[in-house]
Amino acid sequence: MRAVALVGFKKSGKTTAVEAVARVLKERGYRVAIAKSMHADFDREGSDTWRFSRVADAVLVRAGDTDAFLFKAKDINALFSMVNADFLLLEGFKSIKHVPKVVCARAEDEVRELNDGLAVAVSGVIASTGIEEIDGLPVIDATKEPERLADLVEKRAFMLPNIDCGMCGFKCADMARMIVSGEKTLRDCVVLSSKPKVTVRIDGQVLPMKDWVQELVEKTIKGMLSSMKGYRGGKRIEIVIRDD
Repeated sequence: MRAVALVGFKKSGKTTAVEAVARVLKERGYRVAIAKSMHADFDREGSDTWRFSRVADAVLVRAGDTDAFLFKAKDINALFSMVNADFLLLEGFKSIKHVPKVVCARAEDEVRELNDGLAVAVSGVIASTGIEEIDGLPVIDATKEPERLADLVEKRAFMLPNIDCGMCGFKCADMARMIVSGEKTLRDCVVLSSKPKVTVRIDGQVLPMKDWVQELVEKTIKGMLSSMKGYRGGKRIEIVIRDD
């Protein structure tokens, strides 16, 4: 799944830009998911769902006009993994560091304040002023050129694992900035580019393992299984360990 965050301050045009890009991507046949960062408490203290969430791992809500699944994500990517889509558009999430960003702003000083090295374009209210470029970033009016903004998202969107495994030699935030600047590509992310012989997933998250660790796990498991009656080997071995 590829992702891009459309970040900006209040009334900067984020929602309009997200809606415009989502509509074009949907018309192109992609599956699109949108995540919105809210400042208000969605599950307010003292409510029924708040009380349920104190004693349950997850709470399902069926309302008159929508449904909701409430849970506490240990990592932001665990939240994003709940959706199955080709593109994930994030509205807000200014502090996120492992996806590229479109800065939605009302003035040039906001662009410079929000650009942390991950910006690939500028949109929002400022785009209606006729400015075409800010600090080398293209300024795209989502209301007049939604296709152009969607083209950029198609080309530049990505999402790193956000696990700081260190196998590439960098933290995910540093790698993301280098991908945006053109110094690196997604192929430089070991977790995303490699096809390991041994894959371990814990609650859906891939556990990064160096080559020698993979070899150790492989030989240990195959060695134990080979002594068991009925073991015939195979190209793919699956082991599930439940802790519940």
